[in-house]
Amino acid sequence: MGEVILVRHGETAWSLTGKHTSYTELPLTARGEEQAKSLAPLLARRKIALTVTSPMQRAVRTARLAGLGDTFTDPELHEWDYGAYEGVTTAHIHQERPDWDLWRDGVDRGPAEHPGETPKEVSERADRVLARVDKALRDADLDGEGGDVVLVAHAHFLRALTARRLGLDVSAGALFRLDVGSLSRLGTEHGRPVISAWNVTSEDRGE
Repeated sequence: MGEVILVRHGETAWSLTGKHTSYTELPLTARGEEQAKSLAPLLARRKIALTVTSPMQRAVRTARLAGLGDTFTDPELHEWDYGAYEGVTTAHIHQERPDWDLWRDGVDRGPAEHPGETPKEVSERADRVLARVDKALRDADLDGEGGDVVLVAHAHFLRALTARRLGLDVSAGALFRLDVGSLSRLGTEHGRPVISAWNVTSEDRGE
């Protein structure tokens, strides 16, 4: 069976300054576009059965620049809904809530259209995405073609998804740093889910 390949979108102005970004549409910076392009050689080596992106343009653009051709959009690949913390840095939140931790506490309620998500809600969403990923991997094997499933999305959600893929509580996502413009792979060993590669960037390859 193929692997699940996770791609975090390239740099944006808010990721550069540490602002929480879920539903706000921001373009990639020039550096973010170069980061996305730098992933193309790594992805070109893989046999890809399916590519799915977040609906946000920073993810869609990253997929295109990384050389991923036919892509599908899954609304459930969007970033953690940060509610009242959209556009706010962790340092700023800690001024009022020194012990705040996203993975444990979730976020303060935001506007009606973006009220925010609890860790439990993010965990359940990740499980739904993974169920569809598993079906795509099985279908690729049944077709005799095989191949990987690529997910192009956002840091906190991909970290949550990784924790759930490994059978861990969603809070374990706190352990998996994920940089902009990075590629990670989730595979199996002796039938168990494992991390095959993590947080690989062009800087790691000396490019």
